[in-house]
Amino acid sequence: MSQVLPPIPPSQPAPPVPPSFPPPSPGWAPPHRRPRRAGFAVAVLTGALLVGGGAGLGGAALYDAATGDGSGSGGTSSLPVVDNGNRPAASGSVESVAAAVLPSVVALDVRGSGGEGSGSGVVLDSEGLILTNDHVVTLGGQIPADQAEVTVSFNNGEKVPATVVGTDPLTDTALVEVDGVADLKPVTIGKSSNLDVGEQVVAIGSPFGLDATVTSGIVSALDRPVEVARDAQGNATAYPAIQTDAAINPGNSGGPLVNMDGQLVGINASIRSTSSGQGAESGSIGLGFAIPIDEVLPIIDQLRAGDTPTHARLGIQVSDVAGAAGSSDATLSGARIAEIERGSAASDAGLRQGDVITAIDDHRIEGTEALIATVRSYRPGETVKITYLRDGKESTTELKLGSDG
Repeated sequence: MSQVLPPIPPSQPAPPVPPSFPPPSPGWAPPHRRPRRAGFAVAVLTGALLVGGGAGLGGAALYDAATGDGSGSGGTSSLPVVDNGNRPAASGSVESVAAAVLPSVVALDVRGSGGEGSGSGVVLDSEGLILTNDHVVTLGGQIPADQAEVTVSFNNGEKVPATVVGTDPLTDTALVEVDGVADLKPVTIGKSSNLDVGEQVVAIGSPFGLDATVTSGIVSALDRPVEVARDAQGNATAYPAIQTDAAINPGNSGGPLVNMDGQLVGINASIRSTSSGQGAESGSIGLGFAIPIDEVLPIIDQLRAGDTPTHARLGIQVSDVAGAAGSSDATLSGARIAEIERGSAASDAGLRQGDVITAIDDHRIEGTEALIATVRSYRPGETVKITYLRDGKESTTELKLGSDG
């Protein structure tokens, strides 16, 4: 069973969760930049980066000294050089996408009583509204969002303080706002539902504090169940993630994933790590995950209106199952109903304790994470068809999803 994703410092391989939540499992890590006070593992990697940087600079200095003629002219060579000038970027190229989107991407530095860290964000409107991750502004759940001291750095080098408008831990979404910044360029918002597996995408952000870093890849999978948080009772929540092999690293959290038209289709939120120890560092291994923008837009509207975000719910507690419900098929998978709330959407639709949910509409349910992520992709009040097994017999029922609001 997959475990929780983002909300802890990115130097840790597990996702960040509020302190009252149970600790997340190893192997997953939010890609926001490591806090500067994150302990030995961070110090080791930072030291390695500093040594590497120093070596690179030293090497360049030695090269200049060895090849220079003392004349001070560093731009000449006896070798033939072809200068084609700066060619215009081809439409639909990574270069053209970067040129269009970079002015909309920002870096966020966050301070609070729990330490400090940073991540990325994207400008939503000309008034200064910026979208990022909840785990960026709360330092992985270490501080309340309203106590975060946020500084936003724009692509032109301007730095201004920002105010947290609101957050939604269940979708790892946060809005911050800046005032008095002229000539903001809002990102163009696309539809994540139009994405196809194999489609090229571009990720932009500030991995390891390297602002305005552009990487590209493809959509590796869609609707990948990825845990993002657990509540105080230990109940998991997940979202149907966009999986990409575009390099995503600590510091990319909150930054945009865009299609080749330069349209925002996802918010980079987490990565898969090969590390599992508390002191281990994580980096890109070609398994990055973004929150689909279609799932985020309703939350943005509620946050900017000052409302508490709402989410669809069935009103059940579930567990993973294999070869269950009296079926002779040992390969059967699904989510078994362990508890059901009286008066909930599931109860009113006739579902019972022990039923095994195998599909919601045309989405296969292979376990608890898939169920949670699929329900999260709907809004309260929407009608869905539930396919389930009871005593080895498959049945369907329709229900109107409830709300946690």
